[in-house]
Amino acid sequence: MSTQPTKELETFANPMPQRDYTIRIDVPEFTCLCPKTGQPDFATFKIEYVPEQKCVELKALKLYMWSFRDAGAFHEKVTNDILADLVAATAPRFMRITGVFNVRGGIYTTVIAEHRAPNWTPPTPVSLP
Repeated sequence: MSTQPTKELETFANPMPQRDYTIRIDVPEFTCLCPKTGQPDFATFKIEYVPEQKCVELKALKLYMWSFRDAGAFHEKVTNDILADLVAATAPRFMRITGVFNVRGGIYTTVIAEHRAPNWTPPTPVSLP
């Protein structure tokens, strides 16, 4: 596998497709460029998903996230693009992407985008006394 940025998202077979379980991934070093000023934007991305048949491979995810470094992108667009690309690669039961962008001009931005497979119903949460 290359160590250069790439839009290719490698996957592997879900080892427990019969079970709903959640995978949480934090990407604390995301960067892209402001499309208006060309200045760098920094963010932490939080990815949560319930896999179906495929899981995203982490090194491929790192190189994918790196591919935005020199691209101009509004926070709302980049968050939704990442969700769309991950959903296309993994076809999860559920996925939530949260982009927590660092302060810019005194304003913090957090963008949350979700996907839910049409045939999936989340399990009822267990409540322990």
